[in-house]
Amino acid sequence: MTVAFYMDEHIHYAITVGLRLRDVDVLTVQEDGRSGISDIMLLERATELQRVVFSQDQDFLIEAQRRQIEGIPFTGVVYAHQRAVTIGECIQNLEIIAKASELEELINKVEFLPL
Repeated sequence: MTVAFYMDEHIHYAITVGLRLRDVDVLTVQEDGRSGISDIMLLERATELQRVVFSQDQDFLIEAQRRQIEGIPFTGVVYAHQRAVTIGECIQNLEIIAKASELEELINKVEFLPL
């Protein structure tokens, strides 16, 4: 089984489109009708849907770390600093994660791009 992503609200839409063109399962916060929700609620929603969050928001790192420390499960976060990777690199790296990983490998973890 491949990894499905839940795209944070501020992810460039070209990344979502590029992943879909590569047959990666992607759902955006907007498509899920959850625009404007807190990071905590977004991470809970992604976990409910069994999707890994992709974000470029450093606040997700804080929330993920809090959950790791407190033992609160989550389906995982992939983080990329906006200035550290291009849109193309995000697409390539996320495709690799989606197609070469299992969800169980990402549970309660944070992965950083570029790989």
